[in-house]
Amino acid sequence: MDDHPVTRPSLLVCLRDPHDGGAWSQFVAIYSPLVYRFARRGGLQASDAADVTQEVFRAVARSIRHFEYDRQRGSFRGWLIAVARSKVQNFLGKRKSQLEAAGGTQARELLEQQGSREDEETFVEREHRRCLFDWAVEQIRGEFQPSTWQAFWQTSVEGRSAKEVADTLGMTTGAVYIARSRILARLKAKIQQVEG
Repeated sequence: MDDHPVTRPSLLVCLRDPHDGGAWSQFVAIYSPLVYRFARRGGLQASDAADVTQEVFRAVARSIRHFEYDRQRGSFRGWLIAVARSKVQNFLGKRKSQLEAAGGTQARELLEQQGSREDEETFVEREHRRCLFDWAVEQIRGEFQPSTWQAFWQTSVEGRSAKEVADTLGMTTGAVYIARSRILARLKAKIQQVEG
């Protein structure tokens, strides 16, 4: 069974309408950090990775009207990363040509390093989950009282014990567990809105 999150097909359909600002905002908020981190992993500097990320989203905007979602052929995220990989390789190829013309070997070394790094699929999956979590956190954080949020954050993200957090926040241990459970359920629901 495939337990990787799947991009919701309805979001992809909404992206076909270039005037659906809500869908595009949601899409960019979720996927731009993933594409950016992928470009940085590929050896690009921060500003170059930002430029490549913009190029990827321009390519998506041009191609999304013709994109047919077929789970059998692969995931949307796989297609998106293929576009990103192509843009990163194009950028590195241009830079390599410029450096070789100047007598440098830095680009060749960067390309060689790529093969020795963490498996791409594992990286993309981990970063996608992280991006989804970060996005969902920003979406729901305002729905909760600060003490409820801190109870969740300190136990779930920082790894502190419920008793320690309860003592710090002046709550009961049970209240900390309830706060954490409520927010985790809300996070899961928010993520389910964009992922199948």
